Amino acid sequence: MKFIVSSNYLLKQLQILGGVINNSNTLPILDNFLFDLKNDELTVSASDLETTMSAKLKVESDSEGKIAVPAKLLLDTLKTFPEQPLTFVVEENNTIELSSNYGKYALAYADGEEFPNPVELEEPSSTVVEADILATAIAKTIFASGNDDLRPVMSGVFFQFKEDGLTFVATDAHKLVKYSREDVSANQAAEFIMPKKPLNLLKGILAGSETEVLIEYNDSNAKFTFDDTQLICRLIDGKYPNYEAVIPKENPNKLTIERNQFLSSVRRVSIFSNKTTHQVRLKIAGAELNISAEDVDYSNKAEERLTCSYQGDDMQIGFNSRFLTEMLGNLTSDEVMLEMSLPNRAGILTPVDGLDKGEKITMLVMPVMLNN
Repeated sequence: MKFIVSSNYLLKQLQILGGVINNSNTLPILDNFLFDLKNDELTVSASDLETTMSAKLKVESDSEGKIAVPAKLLLDTLKTFPEQPLTFVVEENNTIELSSNYGKYALAYADGEEFPNPVELEEPSSTVVEADILATAIAKTIFASGNDDLRPVMSGVFFQFKEDGLTFVATDAHKLVKYSREDVSANQAAEFIMPKKPLNLLKGILAGSETEVLIEYNDSNAKFTFDDTQLICRLIDGKYPNYEAVIPKENPNKLTIERNQFLSSVRRVSIFSNKTTHQVRLKIAGAELNISAEDVDYSNKAEERLTCSYQGDDMQIGFNSRFLTEMLGNLTSDEVMLEMSLPNRAGILTPVDGLDKGEKITMLVMPVMLNN
């Protein structure tokens, strides 16, 4: 088995695939990349059993073979090379020899047959989505998903495919984000919960790309195929909570404000808030929004006034400033609207402008009890 490949091209692909590999694996074989060579096509795979990702690379070769190569050792070596052709040759003594313009390096390899095979999806349903739309949907929702091991369904993003559009939802019970596209549709309705790790990998690769992504899925696994790359992952098992039920329908109090101004103000004021509750108080009267925070234990307090456009009754409501800054920071619009009903009911944050045609974002943040 022998092949020649460009160093930068190989490094770029392996760095993407390397994101799948865990720092501590139960199976030692998972610390390797699987190299599967068939003439001038090299398929490289990485897996953590839950997620398997593979990419097809063009190389110069006329041989075949399948070996598992130590991922960290190979990546650390490749990072030090400037652009040049590299030659890989499998030697008799269970090592693969790498030759560069500088010299030769031998890495011990393992038998490729030990590497776990990716899951084959039986009778999957499928949908095609543009890469950048999928990356945006992931980026807009994933930050709101939870980290609670006791509620695994909330630790992922809920994909809801319908014939009239696609919806992506994430929540950790304190905040919720619903991102929907009416300009993309699925040929049949389906729902599944995607874990965070594969989504973060996809987000990094697909952002800004115009390629089409084929999403195939059944009850237990999902497969994403684009360009020469394929990612298969196990879905989170369980039923997603009925998120529509927690979004308040009647919200007569509507506050419209410049997003950056609101975000900066909340960030500044929250420095003075209580370090456990992170509570900021919004007091709205007329066209004035008063944002304040206080840490009674240390006699720290801050207060700012902003002008806003407001329709509704005068009210006071408290929020956790971390959730508020996360949400405002995740939006890209110039203006946002905060809709509220009562001080103990969730507030709904939506962008006023800057959305693509068919794109909708609804963010929900639970209030915190004000101690008067």
